Amino acid sequence: MTTATAPKTAPAPSAELARLAAAHGLTLSGARPTLPRYIAELWDRRHFVTAYATARMQATYSTAKLGQLWHLVTPLLNAAVYYFIFGIVMKASHGVPDYVPFLITGIFVWDFIGSSINAGTRAVHSNRGLVRALHFPRASLPISTVVQLFQQLLVTMGALVILLLAFGQRPAWSWFLAVPALLLTAVFAAGCAMVMARIGSKSPDVSQLMPFVLRTWMYSSGVMWSIDQMLQSDHLPHHWVLTLLKLNPAAVYIDLMRFALIDSFQAHSLPPHAWPLAIGWALLAGVGGFIWFWKAEEEYGRG
Repeated sequence: MTTATAPKTAPAPSAELARLAAAHGLTLSGARPTLPRYIAELWDRRHFVTAYATARMQATYSTAKLGQLWHLVTPLLNAAVYYFIFGIVMKASHGVPDYVPFLITGIFVWDFIGSSINAGTRAVHSNRGLVRALHFPRASLPISTVVQLFQQLLVTMGALVILLLAFGQRPAWSWFLAVPALLLTAVFAAGCAMVMARIGSKSPDVSQLMPFVLRTWMYSSGVMWSIDQMLQSDHLPHHWVLTLLKLNPAAVYIDLMRFALIDSFQAHSLPPHAWPLAIGWALLAGVGGFIWFWKAEEEYGRG
């Protein structure tokens, strides 16, 4: 009498394929690399990021007769509209020295922050074809949008300087503080853009809500009005409201630019520990946003 023996179980196809792939140095297509490797790949494609951003910037107003002049005209028109509504009609200029420089500085900085976040929301979703066709660090897309808008900001800064001089501001050593303030603003905006790019890649409808969110944020950031002046009321719990509004990151970066460029905007108008606060917001958004975006690298372009 013979005893039947169970046949040996064949290795699972997936396990066999994994061994074959490892033996021949093959890796999973689209797999998320380690964070150091991801940073290295992104650095290797830095020329693509800048070239892509420059091309997008040049194409923005390519069909308009004024062309690239719209990069200057658009924020100036916004400043004129806001000056009429808030400075004249709503009298927000009362009690604010050098209101026109105060206003245009706030508008130029906010326009960069708000546009970066809004464009970042659509950065991955609107480039699904590129994401599915090519292998590259997906962070290149939101970063390139911020680089494009930062290039535009540098162009408009030339117009801002001319306007500041026209309205009586004198060049001073403090103007050099605008450089680190702008760089910290760019890091913060890039981090926020990457956060919104991940959210927008899965929920495209978020891009329809962002203009309303950004408009609310703009009005609470003291772009068109002085936070200190508007909260001088005994009917408001203005101490804690004032603190929250002035710690708002957009308000911090706007106030630092005003402090750097406007003679009458003194240190007492800044939030406490303004520079450490600006660095902290930049690190939180920049580093945190980058890591959070990287963690979903394998998911972009699917579905």
